[in-house]
Amino acid sequence: MFYPAEPATLKRMVAEILAAAPAPTSGAKVIIAPHAGYQYSGLTAAHAYRQFEARRSLIRRVVLLGPAHRVYLKGMALPSVDAFNTPLGDVPIDAEGVRQAQEVPCVEVSDEAHAEEHSLEVHLPFLQSVLDNFQLVPIVVGVCTARHVGAVLDTLWGGDETAIVVSSDLSHFHTYTEAREIDANTTARIEARETSLHGEDACGAYALNGLLLAAKERDLEVRTLDVRNSGDTAGDRFRVVGYGAYALS
Repeated sequence: MFYPAEPATLKRMVAEILAAAPAPTSGAKVIIAPHAGYQYSGLTAAHAYRQFEARRSLIRRVVLLGPAHRVYLKGMALPSVDAFNTPLGDVPIDAEGVRQAQEVPCVEVSDEAHAEEHSLEVHLPFLQSVLDNFQLVPIVVGVCTARHVGAVLDTLWGGDETAIVVSSDLSHFHTYTEAREIDANTTARIEARETSLHGEDACGAYALNGLLLAAKERDLEVRTLDVRNSGDTAGDRFRVVGYGAYALS
């Protein structure tokens, strides 16, 4: 639904999108990236994923958090499977990371929450393109406090071997002009590491609030890499969806 099923076509598409994004000036431990179809948000996502280039040989685990679109979820959900599959191959699940995450309150194992959820899987071809061998800790985030999300991130933070990705789009279904104003305000709040975002600001608000709490506690700087919307890429300008790419280091 979100990218080509044919491996060579997908590989070429992701490579072209990454090549169109600016080269990074510095690396990042954490990125925030959107999760729409690649024709809509791929270039914005590429701005974020290029931040991992300098750490390609170091990163061996990715903690990936994204919002629940398909089922109502209270808390956070991990899968029970051994790997996720894309046209570019299997992405193995980090069993030890999953075990550690389950020790945090509000975390459960739910394959139902993952079965049709695109907010995580859309990112996998990018990760498979910018990293070498890595394992994944995929977490669907439902209704959850920033403190609980922050506790999961604390548990899995790790060192140079661990990268963190939070999946989120920005505003939904406003006019082009309205969306630009809303998304500029949300971007300013993300840069200020506010932890009071709502779903109207960003669909990944629950995960973002937890990340920004962790960033504040670690005194991480948030850099805005790209902000645009579907009216800038492949859609009309009457009902647009906003996209932002950010790096934390």
